[in-house]
Order: sequence, then C-alpha cells, then structure tokens
Amino acid sequence: MKTLYIVRHAKSSWEYEDIKDIDRPLKKRGINDAYLISNVLHKKIATPDVFISSCANRALHTGMIFSYTFNYPLANLKISKSLYNFSDGYLIKTVKALDDGFDSAIIFSHDHGISTFVNKFGSLQLDHVPTCGVVGIKFDTNHWKNIKAGNTFLTEFPKNFK
Repeated sequence: MKTLYIVRHAKSSWEYEDIKDIDRPLKKRGINDAYLISNVLHKKIATPDVFISSCANRALHTGMIFSYTFNYPLANLKISKSLYNFSDGYLIKTVKALDDGFDSAIIFSHDHGISTFVNKFGSLQLDHVPTCGVVGIKFDTNHWKNIKAGNTFLTEFPKNFK
C-alpha cells in the first residue's frame, strides 16, 4: 500500500510587479492557511516518509511550514524543478519515480496539474483543489511506478476550518 498526499501551495501574493512567477511569495493569508492545514493534518496522519516541493517560492514556503509542523527536517525536504510545471505529467513522473522504500509521500505543487492528477488517480472527482488544499490517495500497490486508480480518503481545505 502506498499513500500520497498532494498539497496545492498556499495563497500567493501578486503585489510585487517586478518579480518572476517562480519567486512570488506567500500572502499573509497563505502563511496562516499553511499553518492551519498542516496542524489539522498533523493531528490526523503519521508523518509522511518523504516531503517533496516544487522549487517555486510559494510551494517551497508551504512545504517548509508543513515540515516545521510535522518536525520533518528541512534538510530532508526534496526540491524538484520539474514540479514547477502546471501539467499533471511531471507530477505523475515524480510520483512514479519515488523510491519504493517510502510508503508515504507528501508533494507540494501547483494547480492545474494537481486537480488533473487527483481526478485521474483518485476515486473522488474534484472541480478544483483550492490553495493549501490537501488530497490524500491510497494506492493498492507496493511499487510507486505501478500506481493506477487509487482511493481518495482525505480532502482538507482551509475554508472548512474558518
């Protein structure tokens, strides 16, 4: 059994005009939501075996907040340039390339790839995964490369706790 948690980065700021998209920071609301949802999740699940984040500032900052909440060493947070892509293809490749020694993983990435991925591989159809939304999917396999349709067992969105 393999368990995957996919987190859409928290709400980012558009107030800075002269920075690249990859460098956009989180808004205060995004920071607060990341702490809120990471604390909710920490009470419900065991610490995932591996944390992987897109290299974009907003995703990485979200991943760092979750790492802090779960007492996961920041030095072990893996950063992936390929996750800074808005298609599910790179997300699929990242998941299927996970080491089979990891039974669980949490990935911090971007929409539209996340929504497409969870609808393709999960059992619950979601119109849209909101910022800082988390979706958990269990796969009945011992090898990440063999994931197919899984069971969506968890959805946590910030609006449900406000």
